[in-house]
Amino acid sequence: MAHHKSAEKRIRQTPKRTLRNRARVSQIKTEVKKVETALASGNKAAAEAALRAAQPAMQRGVTKGVVHRNTVARKISRLTKRLKALG
Repeated sequence: MAHHKSAEKRIRQTPKRTLRNRARVSQIKTEVKKVETALASGNKAAAEAALRAAQPAMQRGVTKGVVHRNTVARKISRLTKRLKALG
């Protein structure tokens, strides 16, 4: 059990932050899946729209510290490459 005020505060904050971070990561994964399903269906317009919606969510994940910067850059790059190959 925690003996210091700061440690007690950390114990209170950790579950809230964990839930927030998990929700954000889940949202990113959902957005990426939407892009991938649109790419798999061959619908370029839907894939472009899904990618435009996914990019800000992914970048917010970087800003909030739940996903690494290079991971997001790599994923966006690969999705964009697949989108260009579609057309």
